Amino acid sequence: MNNEEMNDDHFFDQERISHSERDYEVRLRPTNFDEYIGQKKVVQNVELMSKSALKRNQAMDHILLSGPPGLGKTSLAMLTAKELGSQLHVISAPALERKGDLAAILSNLNDQDVLFIDEIHRLHITIEEILYSAMEDFKLDIVIGQGPAARTVQIDLLPFTLIGATTRAGLLSNPLRDRFMAHLNFDFYQPNDLSKIIEMNAKKLKLNVTKDARLMMGHCCRGTPRIANRILRRVRDYALVHDREVIDQEVVKIALSMLEIDDLGLDSMDRKILTVIRDYYQNGPVGIDALSATLGEDKQTIEDVYEPYLLKEGLLIRTPRGRMLSDKSIDHLN
Repeated sequence: MNNEEMNDDHFFDQERISHSERDYEVRLRPTNFDEYIGQKKVVQNVELMSKSALKRNQAMDHILLSGPPGLGKTSLAMLTAKELGSQLHVISAPALERKGDLAAILSNLNDQDVLFIDEIHRLHITIEEILYSAMEDFKLDIVIGQGPAARTVQIDLLPFTLIGATTRAGLLSNPLRDRFMAHLNFDFYQPNDLSKIIEMNAKKLKLNVTKDARLMMGHCCRGTPRIANRILRRVRDYALVHDREVIDQEVVKIALSMLEIDDLGLDSMDRKILTVIRDYYQNGPVGIDALSATLGEDKQTIEDVYEPYLLKEGLLIRTPRGRMLSDKSIDHLN
């Protein structure tokens, strides 16, 4: 490998995202419901609920957004708060380690604020219980003291809207799930919608991308806008370094090759999962624990990040005995 190729590899290292790149994540988010492409039914429901809340001058009903990561759940929560003219408070469930953490957040919410809890399925059950009365009656139950002298004090909360986001809705407890007035599920995007997202964000980045190039990227980003935006930025890097004023299919093809993304949108880890099942377990079946140990990858990461797309594309089959390769997967690896 020559020095020029090594420098190019630096630009396409997905693990090295600078602070300026994270700023792009914000810049590339839709700024209103009209800019939000895809997930039509989800957006229609949220828009209707927000307009109803505004007419009633009340907090919008609590909603649960579920689906694989990177499909726009956080962006929709931001747009909802903006539509309501409310302040958005964002917290990740694993960051809530004690009851007092959540109690402090809830007691500091203003009237009709929006609280967004990401990965809400990861809330500890003792912390989750605080939400029950808070969501239903806008009251906070606090236990003071210990043992026989313990007593419960109830604090009134200002009406608020809770938007929960989860990649694993099945892990939510029934009491918590039942307190959401709407449960909206996100699906993977179609290539045409992803092409439109790339077109819109290319304009924000002041890039000249041909229609064929946009569609090629749309087919290779696993049905996920977040990945589409990352590919777009890496393609931009290649075009910038090599003085390509127009991003066409040739530029995209080279960039995708450097990212190790194939024509089905599979990256190196996707192919590693499939290859391990083929080479170590004779195409399966193999249990998730054995697969995780062989890959050296956390099983939750495999289940949440990689498997949904492999299952959707018919490359992986889940059986009671474990994971198996499909004929389509075997043909693709060959």
